[in-house]
Amino acid sequence: MNFDLPYPSSRSPVLGRNMVATSQPLAAQAGVAMLARGGTAADAAVAAAMVMTVVEPTGCGVGSDAFALYWDGHKLEGLNASGRAPMAWTPDYFAGQKAMPQRGWNSVTVPGVVSAWIALHDKHGRLPLDVVAEPAIRYARDGFSLSPVIGVLWQNGANQLAAQPGFADHFMPSGRAPRAGELVKRPDLAATLEDIVATRGDTFYRGTLAEKLTAHAALHGGAMTMSDLDAHRADWVTPISTGFRYAAVHEIPPNGQGIATLIALGLLDPFDLEGHPVDSVETTHLMIEAIKVALADCERHVGDIETMRVSPDDLLDADYLAERRRLIDPKQAGLPAYGAPRPGGTIYLCAADAEGRMVSFIQSNYMGFGSGVVVPGTGIALQNRGAGFSLEDGHPNQVGPGKRPFHTIIPGFATTHDGSAPIMSFGVMGGPMQSQGHLQMAVRVLAYGQNPQAAADAPRWRVTGGRKVVVESTFDPELAEGLKALGHEVIVETPDAVFGFGGAQLIVCGEDGYVGGSDPRKDGQVVAF
Repeated sequence: MNFDLPYPSSRSPVLGRNMVATSQPLAAQAGVAMLARGGTAADAAVAAAMVMTVVEPTGCGVGSDAFALYWDGHKLEGLNASGRAPMAWTPDYFAGQKAMPQRGWNSVTVPGVVSAWIALHDKHGRLPLDVVAEPAIRYARDGFSLSPVIGVLWQNGANQLAAQPGFADHFMPSGRAPRAGELVKRPDLAATLEDIVATRGDTFYRGTLAEKLTAHAALHGGAMTMSDLDAHRADWVTPISTGFRYAAVHEIPPNGQGIATLIALGLLDPFDLEGHPVDSVETTHLMIEAIKVALADCERHVGDIETMRVSPDDLLDADYLAERRRLIDPKQAGLPAYGAPRPGGTIYLCAADAEGRMVSFIQSNYMGFGSGVVVPGTGIALQNRGAGFSLEDGHPNQVGPGKRPFHTIIPGFATTHDGSAPIMSFGVMGGPMQSQGHLQMAVRVLAYGQNPQAAADAPRWRVTGGRKVVVESTFDPELAEGLKALGHEVIVETPDAVFGFGGAQLIVCGEDGYVGGSDPRKDGQVVAF
């Protein structure tokens, strides 16, 4: 591993035998506190995730969805805790609309994050759940100081969502959004978290909280019922993967966009990337072209895996990738369409313990505060994952009863090629940026040996359609000009537009412990001992 820091940064990699990396210091500290008490990486992740719902409601909440990849010391497994559509959501339910609603109750699918916490803790936790939840409950009841970054996002959300049911009462109790530095208390959420702990989540899907959710839905034109909530289950799944350099990179199988990262890595693996510097025109161009091909396939073919017409194996088939690779011209930006394989607002965190367990965990509202709906007296802010469905007739992601929508949130993980040892847990927040961010992190660490802090610091890019490539304001101007010469339409974002490039956290296995990196674009922090 190269410990150089070639990009402007005030941070160095963090090293330790126990480690938690999150986008909020209080959450990272809560996770490490669990490890110090003898807890597992799962205990640390759940503690941190619960704190995040309190201190960063601009990205997640008790009404979010979640996914995880967990290395138990011997093998990797995946957890899909995304929720499904209410059974009333037939295509006819949305007849006459041009797109799925983005706000309000008719954008809310069954929230899955509570089931994720319970499933992860049940299977891999060691400490009692009330101990794991204590920091989150304490911050909700006694208060926390609002950080400047979250203060800006909170105000943005208030500007857009104040009229949504329950939003202003909970998130603007003084008639305005709280300001940076203010002590924020959320006693309703504290009581909800206590109820979740006491019932091990049962209250949310079958008990008192479920009754409050469905009553509020009925009052405001929503379709969610008690039976919709009761039917929800978090699923343990086998991750999908592809080989890249000396590693295998793993993602959760669809309904998420992680497969786009794997397609892009599979397309890139035969190229001699290391023949050029990591920030060269040649390497950056190939990465951009590969993710464009991958996203075209993802947009056309990916949805709830139970209704996809092609399987992940079809999309990752070596012959199909070879066919798609021919679309990549090393000398010219392209406009790839999707292929036809033959059938055969978010927070991310990671944790690792001294006994060799690692977790990659992500939970999200989707668009900032999500639907904008808050259930009175509970502090439960609900995601708007239903907006991820398509209304196109026959599309694999077309809305339907009990279906899971296409998800942008994805945890990432890398192991040795044979899956016998972990290499890295990693993730990048930020909607459609996530699969592109995963690609950039994987190439930097696995192909070029960059340390996780350097990989997180590096200026990022994202494709937005056609030949358009948006780059950060810190992006190398010569590199940008080189990309333009190949036909890319390069757009430089303003310095205050950092959120469009996500926030990254990475934990990499070192010789005698872990090496962690966190993103300076947000409040990211790595805590270790």
